[in-house]
Amino acid sequence: MKIRLLLLVFSIISLPSIYAQQTINGTLQHGGVTRSYILYVPASYNASEASPLLMSFHGFSSNAQINFGYTDFKSIADAEGFILIHPQGTPFNGIPHWNVGGFTLGSTTDDVGFVGTMIEKISNEYTIDQDRIYSTGMSNGGYMSFLLACQLSDKIAAIASVTGSMTPQTFDSCDPQHPTPVLQIHGTKDGTVPYEGNSSWTKSIDNVLTYWKIFNNCNTDVAITNIPNTNTSDGSTVDKFVYSGGDNCVSTEHFKVYNGDHDWPGAWGNMDINASKEVWQFLSQYDINGLIGCGTTSTIDKITDNDLRIYPNPTASSFTIERNNKAESEYSIFTSLGVQVASGIINGNKTIIDVSTFDSNIYFINIGDQVLRFLKVN
Repeated sequence: MKIRLLLLVFSIISLPSIYAQQTINGTLQHGGVTRSYILYVPASYNASEASPLLMSFHGFSSNAQINFGYTDFKSIADAEGFILIHPQGTPFNGIPHWNVGGFTLGSTTDDVGFVGTMIEKISNEYTIDQDRIYSTGMSNGGYMSFLLACQLSDKIAAIASVTGSMTPQTFDSCDPQHPTPVLQIHGTKDGTVPYEGNSSWTKSIDNVLTYWKIFNNCNTDVAITNIPNTNTSDGSTVDKFVYSGGDNCVSTEHFKVYNGDHDWPGAWGNMDINASKEVWQFLSQYDINGLIGCGTTSTIDKITDNDLRIYPNPTASSFTIERNNKAESEYSIFTSLGVQVASGIINGNKTIIDVSTFDSNIYFINIGDQVLRFLKVN
């Protein structure tokens, strides 16, 4: 009896450690070199369910531990349930780097191959959603994310670059295999990676955005949002530029930080946005097939009853419900998790529903005994 009681007490005491988050300093061999990374597994991880994977790459001369600290993706991973990995670059002339061309010309490090091997290793150890592997990074890490979008796109669903860009070598040889959502966060007064570019080693941010919005077949019209200047002491303001409507419902987006320097907004520099939160909010909308739930790019979503239809779908601002029945009916809108976010009355053959304030996501509208699905995009 005493033995059973002791075992029960021991089991109860041990439970928190079973479900505790883990920070692991890992290594692997690639190309005859021992490579390292910091892996963070949130407490919510369940091996029976596939988890997204976010890779965050440090800047030139920095390291994984520093990037792990200031980005604080750890707290977001705890809330959102993704696995986080901060890879470590190898020395180039004694300085940690990612081999992206441009300012790293002369490096022989196979960083793309290393990342592929690292993804394979982590996927063998944890249950990773292979359709939801993302890359982000600061400065040289942003360049690395673009390189992966160009050369490892069979594994990368979407990327975000903070103060990075594309080198001429990456730009000229880019060969992505699918529409790729891209987010760029950059200051107009960046003294390290110039916003206007430099023909010898880095493309301008406008060049980069133009490449991806054309490749993704995004709308040529841009939606511009003025971000509230909540911190007037940081000396900078932010506008958000969104090129939506790309193939597979992807978008190409940009936070332009006026008077911003080589910063990670929210950690230092501009404090009107939190770069880490914006990065995850953007990336998490997508899998390797595009906007999650996009399904079809048709402009009209027909349902079981031909007397009822909704268009346009996807929509960025509003949609029209068209039906033969003119009787007054109630409607309710729910998130994919079943949370009601709106309700109202429709009258006549056509009713316009405003969803401009909704977050980008999948929603369902219930009208009588029928349910229609629609996608809200930026």
